[in-house]
Amino acid sequence: MAGHIQDRWYKSETGPDGKAVRVKTDRYGIGLRYRARYIGPDGTEKSKSFRDREKRLAEAWLAHIEADMSRGAYIDPQASRTTFQQYAEKWLSHHGADPNTGFSMESQLRLHAFPYIGARPLGSFQPAHIRDWVKQLDAAGVRGSYARVIYSNVRSVLSAAVDDALLARNPCAARSVRPPTVDVRRVEPWPAERVFAVRAELPDRYRAMVDLGAGCGMRQGEILGIDVDGVDFAAGTVHVVQQLKLSRSKAVFAPPKGGKLRDVPLPGPVAEALRAHMKRFPPVAITLPWKTAAGPAVTRRLIFTGPQGGHVWRSSLNPDVWKPALAAAGVIPEPEDGDDYASAREHGMHALRHFYASVLLDAGENIKALAEYLGHSDPGLTLRVYAHLMPSSRERTRKAVAALYQAV
Repeated sequence: MAGHIQDRWYKSETGPDGKAVRVKTDRYGIGLRYRARYIGPDGTEKSKSFRDREKRLAEAWLAHIEADMSRGAYIDPQASRTTFQQYAEKWLSHHGADPNTGFSMESQLRLHAFPYIGARPLGSFQPAHIRDWVKQLDAAGVRGSYARVIYSNVRSVLSAAVDDALLARNPCAARSVRPPTVDVRRVEPWPAERVFAVRAELPDRYRAMVDLGAGCGMRQGEILGIDVDGVDFAAGTVHVVQQLKLSRSKAVFAPPKGGKLRDVPLPGPVAEALRAHMKRFPPVAITLPWKTAAGPAVTRRLIFTGPQGGHVWRSSLNPDVWKPALAAAGVIPEPEDGDDYASAREHGMHALRHFYASVLLDAGENIKALAEYLGHSDPGLTLRVYAHLMPSSRERTRKAVAALYQAV
């Protein structure tokens, strides 16, 4: 057995005849009687106390410890008392992700995980606790892809706890646990008429953003962060090497999503629109931190700036400029007096990327090239999102078979 059982109520003493006798200790009848003790793999003594008449439980506990040690599944009972929040905060501080990703994960866990499971000791986690937490997220209105991201973060923390021998198995891996559901919606690209209608309703200083989104497939942050050096008119190329984003509510320059730098063909009409824009609204040198709010300062001559000469804030562009243009073009309804514009997530500037993808696929561009232009790290992702937009092969099949019959 891995250790021994100490009886705190009795001790052995040598009697007058020289034989060992059991006598009551000063603790007789007080507190927990038995203490199971063993030496852990780290060389330190571990123990657990049991009440009177629970000696067999103490022995069974020690036998279980011995079995876990022999098969390499030992979990330190003391360490497993570390709460999920304690471990997650430590894990976040050194898990090595992009700083902005780390900030986002910290915020998601703090808002949607710690209030529910943060105080639970790691060693006590069971699949039922995760199932209950997922239900609580849904009841709180946290659903869809956002809930799936939060769930993924919690699963990552618990996987790390398993690696660090604080948890025997990840409860998220149980067959009875289901991650939050995500409704799969097919991308429905805008028709060209809508693209140009929205463009026409935007203020002049923002119209060329539509050209970069619909004509080069750039993300909103990449458009806001495009600078003079990123546009090579002579080569007909846009170098997508940075974006404008928020880091702890402060604007920063950062690499594109996933660090995927890329070169995108610059169509002639888009080039002309950019030239006209830069002539009317000359680029402005903007200095911001790189990657994080505490990062080194860098200066870029931004093509798109606000009326006061600073960078464009996404948080004001979307509600104050983009949504009014959507409403004016008939994409979303005009709000009632005093009301805000309705939610229009599917009609954000990202819709311009979908339009770009649909145009290229309709023209016969291959998935690998489209993935490169969009900045996807895996063409498989591009295929999953846009496969239904690829031209149908049915007509080609009919024509091929008909040609065979005609040749006979």
